[in-house]
Amino acid sequence: MSMEATKAGPVLAIFASSKGPGDAERASLMSQTGSYFAKRGAQILCLAENGNLPIPLITAARAAGGMVQIVADGTIVLPPALSGVDMQVIEDQAARFARVSELAEGLVALPGSLASATEMFGVWSAGKLAGRARPVIMLNRHKAFEVMRGYAADVLSPGLKGYDKAIQFADSVEDLWSRISRMVEAR
Repeated sequence: MSMEATKAGPVLAIFASSKGPGDAERASLMSQTGSYFAKRGAQILCLAENGNLPIPLITAARAAGGMVQIVADGTIVLPPALSGVDMQVIEDQAARFARVSELAEGLVALPGSLASATEMFGVWSAGKLAGRARPVIMLNRHKAFEVMRGYAADVLSPGLKGYDKAIQFADSVEDLWSRISRMVEAR
């Protein structure tokens, strides 16, 4: 079932990666986020590219009764445990970014690889170009997005009125949910 067909809670694109070097806690954060958001009615949208699929996020969201949709490239093959998850394959990356931007009401970044941060920026940019700027919130666990937080405070704040309505940072999954749900609701 497509997210366009059923509208329960906010559709949130969550960018998470379990590939590459990094914090061993990522799978746990993905699971916690998927479960917490799904229990609160969020519909989770994932972008999956280059063999990277946030399985812990998807599995936890589904176990909590949540709805998940994946927009993917041709490299993604769903494992049997994820059978029944709605997956739309779009070969062109710009078209994938545009599709995620079209479906999502907000963008959420979990600590992960540079690839997931790049994907989030690509989706945000596609939305901005199409006149669909989406609010962004980043889980700054272990200062994963500290550079971005500093950039927002030092560079964006003086020159971009209302930047805090477009980008925020959270320190816990609970704070992440509280902020993104308020930001989406305010739109």
